[in-house]
Amino acid sequence: MILEALGSAVLGLVLAWTAVTRLSHRLPVHTLVFATGIAGALFGDFVTHSALGPGSLLPSLLGAATISAASLSLLLRPAASLRRRSATA
Repeated sequence: MILEALGSAVLGLVLAWTAVTRLSHRLPVHTLVFATGIAGALFGDFVTHSALGPGSLLPSLLGAATISAASLSLLLRPAASLRRRSATA
């Protein structure tokens, strides 16, 4: 259980780091992104582990990655090109 939680936290950290490196211009403060990635992964692991029970490592990590990615996607801001509108619109 401890290794499963540690693995999901590392998975959330990797997802957050990937989001920061690729989408840093569309994300808020980096510490918030890292905290959200880790917390989302731990919550996803908890929910999946509670639903499936012990002994399901791969589905728990998949649930952790899914919830972490969904949490990180909520932090995205619109791109700058989408904010500009013409005066006729």
